[in-house]
Amino acid sequence: MSRMPRKTALSVGDAIKDFLKQYKLASGLNTQLIFKAWDEASGAGKYTLKKYFREGKLYITLSSSVVRTQLSFQKDILKDRINGILSSEELFTGDGSTGDFVKELILK
Repeated sequence: MSRMPRKTALSVGDAIKDFLKQYKLASGLNTQLIFKAWDEASGAGKYTLKKYFREGKLYITLSSSVVRTQLSFQKDILKDRINGILSSEELFTGDGSTGDFVKELILK
């Protein structure tokens, strides 16, 4: 009776990442994690009407012009917070070559 060759062991986290990439689910998950990071970093989740992410730009439509004005003064801080949250998220599979996943924040 011959034995099957032993493969190198993967952690559960690595196995999940491989699964997400193999079935092309990583992009959608990344977008949802970016939206979650926005809500956490800004605290403006209840004022957020629409969220859209494409090519490093996060577009946010807010229901309150007062909140939009307040957040517009904090764009760079918010962008850094969002990127910090994403860098600590284990399931986020962004390229991370520059360290900035969200390169621009556009408030509408």
